[in-house]
Amino acid sequence: MYKNSSGWAAVGVLAFAVAVGTLQMTVVVPLLPLLQRQLGAPLTSVSWTLTAGLLSGAVAIPLLSSLGDMYGRRRVSLAALALLVAGSALSALSTALAPIIVGRVLQGAAAPLLPLAMGLARQGLPGHRLPTAIGVLSATIGVGSGGGMILAGLLDGDYRAVFWTLTGLGALSFALVAAVVREPRPSRAAGRPDLAGAALVSVWLVCLLLAVSKGGAWGWTSPLTLGLLCAAAAVAAVWVLTARRTAAPLIEIPMLLHRGTAGATVASFLLGFALFAAITTLSAVAQGTLGASVLQVGLYLLPTTVLMLAVSVLAGPLMRRFTASALVACGSVLVTAAALWLVLSRAGSDLYGAAAVLGLGIGLGYAALGTMAVEHVEPAKTAAAGGVNALVRVVGSSLAGAVGAVLLSSGGAGWSFGSAAVAALLAALFATIYGDFSRKEMA
Repeated sequence: MYKNSSGWAAVGVLAFAVAVGTLQMTVVVPLLPLLQRQLGAPLTSVSWTLTAGLLSGAVAIPLLSSLGDMYGRRRVSLAALALLVAGSALSALSTALAPIIVGRVLQGAAAPLLPLAMGLARQGLPGHRLPTAIGVLSATIGVGSGGGMILAGLLDGDYRAVFWTLTGLGALSFALVAAVVREPRPSRAAGRPDLAGAALVSVWLVCLLLAVSKGGAWGWTSPLTLGLLCAAAAVAAVWVLTARRTAAPLIEIPMLLHRGTAGATVASFLLGFALFAAITTLSAVAQGTLGASVLQVGLYLLPTTVLMLAVSVLAGPLMRRFTASALVACGSVLVTAAALWLVLSRAGSDLYGAAAVLGLGIGLGYAALGTMAVEHVEPAKTAAAGGVNALVRVVGSSLAGAVGAVLLSSGGAGWSFGSAAVAALLAALFATIYGDFSRKEMA
């Protein structure tokens, strides 16, 4: 058990690492047109710099989360940060598209840092301090997401400078975690890694995200897109059947079906969709309609970033008075209001106002989702439960990118913001219907 000062220092270091791990997922988005010009490659090929990171992260989340439960979360966190540093340096040194994509695959290994950090916090902190700690860790996802846009703008879209900055931030995170974070009460899950399950999860996620990310370019009714979607469904069905018969599966199906956990899983998927749909559409509106630069887009999203972090600090006191499910539902309603605001009006001042409401809602929802996802599982499986929650959020964000692109090209920004509002409203309903509204302290 950590002492007070060392405990908060560890949480701060882990939050910084999570923010850096999230930064690498979003910083590539504004770089795509630049990479297309500088590398002389078509946009459909350059988009793989984004897709590769998402695919790698989607596969790494359940696998590294499970390995963390088995072999130590600190050790696996350091390995993920080392891969982030290696991938960032490779991308910074590259002058061709292929090695940049390989670097992005390595960077995607940082995606499981949030569930691993949640597991470390649960091991080292007393129950009454966990809501605040998990809230801070969860909300840093928004800080990293908004910070990616700002970083790309501050560095004037220089992809080498961006990747070198990520290299330095990753190395700093590695050094801080190694020096400050400990596993005072190691809790190892029994069994061996479920490599067959990891392979099946990898295959169906790759098929799904490939179809979603490339469906617009290939055609949503093309044989390749439909074939990948059918393959994803078939392999996912095989994975479910084998997971039920495996002693230590990569993802436990009963954990997914538990009433409290299922509510958190669906709400996380929907809020991930809502956040990504909102910020990508806001970016498109700012750059297209208002003629904003990449840096100005980041400034439009600054209220979201700041308020997400501010709300996370208040997560602990709030969850001592209200349940995690109630806070997720409340946050989702605020996200719905922000998206509807942008459906009705998208002037410059409205972008700032809606971004502020969005930050309040996502900050509240994400901070409480961390607790909602793990409060019903035993401590040894905290990282695995958090990994499931992070995984569905990545899938939801990926789907939002594809759906938003289709809606923006056909019906305009209003329809895309409307999809975010619908997703957030459904998240509120699932958190209300399937959440556990009995207050309890986590062990």
